[in-house]
Amino acid sequence: MGKVYYVSKHVGLGLLVLAVTALVTIIALSIAYDKERAKNQDTLGDGAADGTTPVPTPFTPKEPWDRYRLPVSLVPVSYNVTLWPRLKPGADGMYFFTGKSAVVVRCVKETDLLIIHSNKLNLTSFNGHHAVLTGLGQATAPAIQNSWLVVKTEFLVIQLRSRLSVGASYVLYTEFKGELADDLEGFYRSEYTEDGVRKVVATSQMQATYARKTFPCFDEPAMKAVFNVTIIHDQDTVALSNGMEIGTADSVIDGVSVRVTTFEPTERMSTYLLAFIVTSSLQIRIWARRKAIDSRQGDYALNVTGPILQFYEQYFNATYPLSKSDQIALPDFNAGAMENWGLVTYRETALLFDPIMSSTGNKETITTVVSHELAHMWFGNLVTLQWWNDLWLNEGFASYVEYLGADYAEPTWNKIILSDVHKVFAVDALASSHPLSRREEEVNTPAQISEMFNTISYSKGAAVLRMLSEFLTEPVFTKGISSLAVFLLKFSQLFVCCQAVENTPGMHIPHTVHDIMNRWTLQMGFPVVTIDTRTGSITQKHFLLDPDSVLDRPSQFNYTWFVPIKWMKTGVEQQQHWLLQETGNLIDWVLANTNVAGYFRRLLFLIRNVFPLCRAKIINTTLALTTTKYLSKERDYIPWESALRNLDYYILMFDRTEVYGALQLYLKKQIQPLFEHFKTITANWTKVPTGHTDQYNQNNAIGIACSMGVQGCGELIKSWYRQWMENPHHNPIHPNLKSTVYCSAIAFGGVEEWDFAWRMFKNATLASEASRLRSGMACTKAPWLLNRYLEYTLDPTKIRKQDATSTIHYIARNIVGMPLAWNFVRARWSYLFKQYGGRSFSFSGLINGITKRLSTEFELQELMKFKEDNLHVGFGSATMALEQAIEKTTANIKWVAENKAHVLKWFNDESK
Repeated sequence: MGKVYYVSKHVGLGLLVLAVTALVTIIALSIAYDKERAKNQDTLGDGAADGTTPVPTPFTPKEPWDRYRLPVSLVPVSYNVTLWPRLKPGADGMYFFTGKSAVVVRCVKETDLLIIHSNKLNLTSFNGHHAVLTGLGQATAPAIQNSWLVVKTEFLVIQLRSRLSVGASYVLYTEFKGELADDLEGFYRSEYTEDGVRKVVATSQMQATYARKTFPCFDEPAMKAVFNVTIIHDQDTVALSNGMEIGTADSVIDGVSVRVTTFEPTERMSTYLLAFIVTSSLQIRIWARRKAIDSRQGDYALNVTGPILQFYEQYFNATYPLSKSDQIALPDFNAGAMENWGLVTYRETALLFDPIMSSTGNKETITTVVSHELAHMWFGNLVTLQWWNDLWLNEGFASYVEYLGADYAEPTWNKIILSDVHKVFAVDALASSHPLSRREEEVNTPAQISEMFNTISYSKGAAVLRMLSEFLTEPVFTKGISSLAVFLLKFSQLFVCCQAVENTPGMHIPHTVHDIMNRWTLQMGFPVVTIDTRTGSITQKHFLLDPDSVLDRPSQFNYTWFVPIKWMKTGVEQQQHWLLQETGNLIDWVLANTNVAGYFRRLLFLIRNVFPLCRAKIINTTLALTTTKYLSKERDYIPWESALRNLDYYILMFDRTEVYGALQLYLKKQIQPLFEHFKTITANWTKVPTGHTDQYNQNNAIGIACSMGVQGCGELIKSWYRQWMENPHHNPIHPNLKSTVYCSAIAFGGVEEWDFAWRMFKNATLASEASRLRSGMACTKAPWLLNRYLEYTLDPTKIRKQDATSTIHYIARNIVGMPLAWNFVRARWSYLFKQYGGRSFSFSGLINGITKRLSTEFELQELMKFKEDNLHVGFGSATMALEQAIEKTTANIKWVAENKAHVLKWFNDESK
C-alpha cells in the first residue's frame, strides 16, 4: 500500500483533525501509493557506547540488533524523562549530565527481545543488567536474562527469559550518565563569553538520530509517544522544553541546591522534535544571550512571528496546536534552525536582528527561516513521515510555504524563483542525483539519513509543490489541504483522496494527480522543454549537465514527465497546455512557463536558462554569452543576479587561465554603467536605494566592479575600511554593503587589514556581524594569512565548531585559498571526519566547496586518490557529495576542453 504516515491523535481535539489535513493533501497529491515497498519491519539504528566499553557484538545480519531499523514488536506509549545537566566541569574536567527514564511500551507482537536505541550513555547496572522491566496494570514482566549494547547499530538489547504478551504494557526504567560535550549533537553544551565572563548553556539537537545520545529511546520518526519532562538545574538558571512549565520547586539533591522544573506532557510526537535548554534566566519568549535581548535584537523576530502564525492558522484552517511558542538563539548550533515543537532553536544569525547593524539580507533571512520553522509546527510535527526516505514531504512543503508566510509578513520579498528552483537545477542535472522519494533501503544508516537533508529534499521539493499548486490553482490546492483528514485517519489508499481535488468544477487535468506527480517524485532529474516557435512543436528531454553521462538509476517512466505548461499568446494567458509525451504541439508564437511555474528548463533564450543549456551542449557557448551583452543597459536586480550566478561558472573555470584577462575586461565594461548608476542615485554612495531588490543590486555593482578593476571602486572600498580602522567604535559602512566591502578591502589589503577584522570579529556582539567578518577574512590574497586562518578552524576557541566547515568553504572560494583549503582538508581528513563527518547536515558542503574549481585531468586524479586513500576513514554524510564532485569535475574537464578557445576569442572580441 505504499507509505503510511503516523498521525498524532488526541481524541476530542478537533484542531488536530483539521491540522492533519495539511499533510494529507501533499501526500495524496504527491506520492505514488500504488508503488509497493517492503516495510523493512525490523531494521534501523547505528552504534551506542557504554562507559564500561562493552565488546561489540560480532556482525551477524540475521540478528535483529545488527540491523538499522527497530523491530515492530513494541511501540512506545509515553516517557518520563528527568535530566540534570552540570554546567560546571567535574573533577576530571568533563561536563556531564545524569538522567532517569521510564518508557511505557505496548507489545504488539510476541517477543522475548526488547531493543531500544542508546548511544554514548553510561548506563547504571541493576543486578548486572542495564535496565529494570516491570509490568503495567495486570501484566507481569518476564525476568531479564541478559542485556548488552551494540555499538554499530546503537542499540541496547535486553534478552528476556520469556515472551512479552501481545496487548500488554510494560515499563522500562534506566538510569544513565552522558557527556555534555561541545559536539553540537544530542544534549550538548554551548559556550560564550559576555562581559569577560565565560558562560555555558545546555541545549539540544535531536534531528535526525541524536535523541538516543540523551536517553534510551525508540529513535525513529514513526515511533511517536507522549513525553513528560523534568529538568534539574541550577537555581540561577531557567529550564525550557517543548511544553509549558507546570511547576518549579527548589530542592537539595546529593547535597546540591537545585531547582526542579516540570513541563506539561507533550503532544504525541517523534523523538527528533524533543528539545531541552538550560540557560540564564530571562523574561520573554524570544530567548537569547542577555546582551542580545537587552539590545532588543529579538524584537524583529518577535514581531513577524505573530503574523506568520496567524497566516498559517488560516492556511491550515487550524489554530496553533500548542500552549506556547518559544524561540531561542544559540551561540553554538550546527543547523540553521530546528523545528522542535514549541521550542524552536536557531543560530543567532537566523533569529537576532539589530536595526542599526543588520542588513536587509539579515532581515530577509530571519523572516524566511522563522516562517519555515513555524510551518513545521503543523506540517511535520503534528503529522510526521514514517521514515527519512520521504524527508522531502517535511522539508519541501516547509520550504514552499515559508515564502507564503514570509510574504504575508513582508509582502515584497518572494524570491522562490531564484533561490530555490534554479539552485536545485544544478544538482538535479547530475547523473548522481536522486529522486525526491527514495527507496527505504537507500536511507538506512545515520549518515545516509543526514545526506537526505540536501537541496533535493528542500528546494526541489518546494519547486515541485509550487508547480502542483500552480496547475491545480492555489485555492484548489489549499482546499485539498483542509478537507481530507478522514481518509488519512482511516489509513485508506490515500490517492483516492485526490478525487476531491480532481473533480473540482473547472479543473481539467489529463491524468490523476498522483499519476502526474509520480513522474516528478519517483524519478530523479527534470526535462528541458524545447519550443520551436516557427512550427509550434514542443519536445522534452531529460536534462543532464553531461549528456554523455551513464545513468545507473533506471526509471519506470523512462525519464519522461507529464509537463504542465502555462503560456501566453499575444500577451493573453491561455488555457494550460500539457506535454504528455516526448513531443507535442503549440500553435503560434508563445511565452511559455510564465511565472516559472513549472519545474523544467525551457529552450527560449532567457539568461537564467541559456547558460545551463550551454553546459549541457544543447546550445553553443557564444550564443549563451551573447545574452549578456545587454547587461550594460540593465539596471534591475533579477537579470543581473541570474547573469552573475551563471557567469560565476566561467570565472571558476577560467580564473587560473589566460581567458580570465579577457573575461575581466568584458565584465568591467558591462558592470561600469551599473556602478555609475548606483553612485548617482545614492548621491555618491551617501544614501541607500529605496527599492528592496535595488539594495541587493547595489551590492552586485560594487562587488563586481571592484573585482573587475572599475576605476574608483577600489579607492572607495579602501577609504571606507580605513575610516573604520581609524575609529573602530564607528563603522561608516552601511550594513547592506558590509559583506562586499569587508571582502574587497581585505583582498586589497594585507596583514593590518586582516588583523583588524580579526579583532572586530572576536569582539562582535551581533552574530551576523561576526559572520560577515568571518567570511571577509577568507578573501585575503596572502597565502600565509589563509593558512593561519585554516589552522584556526581546528581551534574552537578561535572558530566555533558550528562555523569550522563553512570557514574552510569560504577560503576555498578564494582563488588563492582554493589549493590551500584542498590540501588542508586532505591532510586532516581523519580529524575533520571524526568531528563533523558522521552525521552533520553541513558536511557535504565542505566537499562541494573545496572541489568547485577542479577542472583538469590532474585534479580529477587527485580527487580519485583522495577517495581511495580515505575509504578506511569513510565520508559519512558527504558520500554522495564526493560522488557528485567526481561527476562535476569530469564534466568540467570536458566542457573546458571543448569551449576554452571559443570563450577566449569571444571575450577578446567583445572587450575591445
